[in-house]
Amino acid sequence: MLSAKSLFQEIVDNDESFRLFCSIAASGESQGGWENARIAALVPESERALAPKITRHGADEDKHGRIFNALLRKRGLEPVEVPPETDYTMLLERQGIGLAHEKLGADQPLTVRDVITYLAHSRVTEQRAAEQMAMLLKHFADHPDLGRAVRMISADEDNHLAYSHEELLRYTAAGHGPYIRRTLRECALAEIRVHRDVSLAVMARMGHLLGWSRARSALLAAGIHATYAWERLAGRRRMATLRPPTPALRDALGGPATAAPEVA
Repeated sequence: MLSAKSLFQEIVDNDESFRLFCSIAASGESQGGWENARIAALVPESERALAPKITRHGADEDKHGRIFNALLRKRGLEPVEVPPETDYTMLLERQGIGLAHEKLGADQPLTVRDVITYLAHSRVTEQRAAEQMAMLLKHFADHPDLGRAVRMISADEDNHLAYSHEELLRYTAAGHGPYIRRTLRECALAEIRVHRDVSLAVMARMGHLLGWSRARSALLAAGIHATYAWERLAGRRRMATLRPPTPALRDALGGPATAAPEVA
C-alpha cells in the first residue's frame, strides 16, 4: 500500500491531487526555463560557445512545463497556485544555491565562476530529477495518459545530467577543480535538506486531499526523514561526484530541443 507506484497511482487517480502535482511540476519547470534563458543571455564572452547548450536546457524545461499543463487540460483541470512550502526552486534559491534571481534579472555579464556555480547547481538538481523520472518511467511508461510525457521528460533529464557532468569535467581540467568540488558539496547538502522539506510539505497536502489516516501520513513522513538521514550520511556522494557521460550521452545538448508531444 505504500509503494511508490501505489502512492503515485492514488495521486493520479484523484483530480485534486493530480492538479496539485502537475501544478507544482509545471511551475518548477517553467522557472527553470526562465533561469536558463537568462543565464544563456548573460554568459561572458569567453564562454559564449556554451550559450546554445544552456538555451537548449532552458527550452527543454519550458517544454516540460507545457507538458504538465497539457496533462491538466486533458483532464479538464486548471492549474492551482503552488504553495510556497512546496516551491523547490525558490527554496533552493533562499538557501543560496545556484544563481540569485536578482543577479539573473540584471544586465551585467556573468563571470566564469557564476557559470560554474550554475553547472554545479544543475548537476545536483538534475540528479534528483533524473532519479524521480526514472521511477515514474519504471511504473508508468505504458500509462495511457502519462506514458509518452514520462518517456520524453525522462530522456531529457538524462541529457541534462550528462551535460552538467561533461561541462564540469571540462572546467575541472581547466583548473577549477577545488571550487567545483566545494560547490558540489554545498549544493548537495542544501538540496537534500530542501528535498526533505518539500517532500514533507507535498505529502501533507496530498494526505489532506486524499484523506489519509494519521498513521499512514506519519509512516510516510518517517520514510522521508529516513531517506534524508541516509542521504545526509552517504547518499549525497552520488550528487557530488563527476563522471564522464556514456558515449550515447556525450554532447547531449549539442542539438536543437525536441518538440513536446501532443498530450492534450
